[in-house]
Amino acid sequence: MTTTPPAGTPAHTPARTRIGLLGTGPWAHRTQAPALAAHPDVDFVGVWGRRPEAAAEIAEAHGTRAYDDVDALFADCDAVAIALPPDVQAPLAVRAAQAGCHLLLDKPVATTADGARQVAEAAEAAGVASVVFFTLRFATGTSSWVTEQAAVDGWFTAHAYWLGALFSPDSDSVYAASPWRGEKGALWDVGPHALSVLLPVLGDVTHLAASGGHGDMAHLALRHASGASSTATLSLSAPPEASGVGVELRGASGVAALPNPWGPGAESFGAAIDALLESARSGTPHPCDARFGLRVTEILEQADTALTAARETAPRTATTA
Repeated sequence: MTTTPPAGTPAHTPARTRIGLLGTGPWAHRTQAPALAAHPDVDFVGVWGRRPEAAAEIAEAHGTRAYDDVDALFADCDAVAIALPPDVQAPLAVRAAQAGCHLLLDKPVATTADGARQVAEAAEAAGVASVVFFTLRFATGTSSWVTEQAAVDGWFTAHAYWLGALFSPDSDSVYAASPWRGEKGALWDVGPHALSVLLPVLGDVTHLAASGGHGDMAHLALRHASGASSTATLSLSAPPEASGVGVELRGASGVAALPNPWGPGAESFGAAIDALLESARSGTPHPCDARFGLRVTEILEQADTALTAARETAPRTATTA
């Protein structure tokens, strides 16, 4: 059952793509919903969430409707944008694809390779387009930088770091209460961002090693198909004074550093909407489609296994009686 659309809700026209939103958390409030409502080529059809009152709040704020039946939302849409925890996202994305909806997914697609594979295979079987919202691949400045560096030959090494203060004692971030981030840590939350830059520039990962550090810190050492190597340092528990994000490439042409800042999140998400609409129109898979999201998930799962093994075999600090 759906509510009656508010007065003034624009009627759908063939030139506009009907997109619904799944999710009602801070990311949906701050990024997805505003971008969908503002996009000139989108009819923001409605919102579904696990908390109906939150779905109603977002719907009212953006002049659309709240759905209490997710399959009814799928039936009314050409595409869906998903802002849910990864292992809630994956099975719903499969259902949406089977209903004929194009997919605008969040990262990571899932926290198991099997879950992400089911999404990629469902999208391919249904013939729907898919885009995974890796922020650095769509943000103003960084998106073009990645494309430019991928066209440069001779990179032999890179270092990526994403040091967030989400779990620092003084953090007041609304994202700190996220159960899945608390459980999976930086590897799964910000690791996808690092990989989304390193893979298109240096090639697929052919070998990796991992070790832990302070809090949820993860250090990755990667070998790439191009022969280059890279490292990534990831944390959500860094002191605020030590937080920051960067990628540095070194090669025959010198040194290149990721531009910063990137621009508003809603603006970046608008670029991801553009990418999905173009892929759906042309039938050409986007570089950040669900199949790429699957590969990122496979690498993260391998890194998680290596990180767990490294922590279990690390020598304990000796104590003095």
